[in-house]
Amino acid sequence: MLFDIRTIVGSLLSIYGVVLLVTGLVNNTAAEQAKTGGWNINLWAGIGILAVGLAFIAWVLLRPVQVTAAKPVADPEAPLDPDRIAPAE
Repeated sequence: MLFDIRTIVGSLLSIYGVVLLVTGLVNNTAAEQAKTGGWNINLWAGIGILAVGLAFIAWVLLRPVQVTAAKPVADPEAPLDPDRIAPAE
């Protein structure tokens, strides 16, 4: 689970989302709101990115990767067993 790409992407997005969320809550000046038309864009982008990051982490937890055992490969040098060969149709 640790090396699943969904874990890495979800963690990075969650960290960036928290940083933007805190920035939006702490550093909300009138000059920044004037640039964005009155929106606190850091707050809303942080909420959105954090939600997507948490969705990735939930996806990892709810649908973990299933590793199946590989079937052994037949030895190419071994002679073929005629009883196990299916007839051609």
